[in-house]
Amino acid sequence: MTHSTKLATPTVLNDCIQNMLIDARISQQALPQCPEISLWLVDPLPMQRPFSQDEILAIQAYPAYWAFCWASGQVLAKHILDNPELVKGKRVMDFGAGSGVVAIAAIMAGAKQVIACDIDPDALLSCIENAKLNQVEFELHGDLFEFDQEIDLLIAADVLYDKANLPLLEIFLQKAPEVLVADSRVKNFNFPPYQAIGQIESFTVPDLDELDEFRRVNLYKASRI
Repeated sequence: MTHSTKLATPTVLNDCIQNMLIDARISQQALPQCPEISLWLVDPLPMQRPFSQDEILAIQAYPAYWAFCWASGQVLAKHILDNPELVKGKRVMDFGAGSGVVAIAAIMAGAKQVIACDIDPDALLSCIENAKLNQVEFELHGDLFEFDQEIDLLIAADVLYDKANLPLLEIFLQKAPEVLVADSRVKNFNFPPYQAIGQIESFTVPDLDELDEFRRVNLYKASRI
């Protein structure tokens, strides 16, 4: 059973995505590994053409991470939907929420409260529209470092793409007693007390034809206990 419905394309997200490319647009797309969830994501058709140098610079200046469901996000959402006991009845933060896919999965799996946290205001707009699309509700927050509510679990997908972000792993455990991370970027993940709990093949939606190494998503968990 899918929780999503057919809605008019949100004008606010089309306006945002045109900061990346003037002819880019948003479309509703189902997630192959999480058929319960559909998201407003960048339509791949206008992207299938050569880009000018100016367009490449524009994409680099506004990469619109929120307009893709990254492989790690799809894997973490699926893992939560397949194992609802991970979040059921808990207060959960989805850090680096992007499209909000993992926050949506947590609500569907029975979380008591979910906070989608992202520093990008356009990502928070994406979270709002994708929550509507999937007929769920969660809270929004823009800055992990200013967040001071009590939570039971922090979940994060594909936020370690930059080595400068690795100290976040320690911050996560300061914010929550349990942490669940999905990542495909860090080759030698050795950050106790984080432990590997599985690896799943996946892909970004729409598919960016990424290198195989970025399609192997690893799941890690950590606890203060």
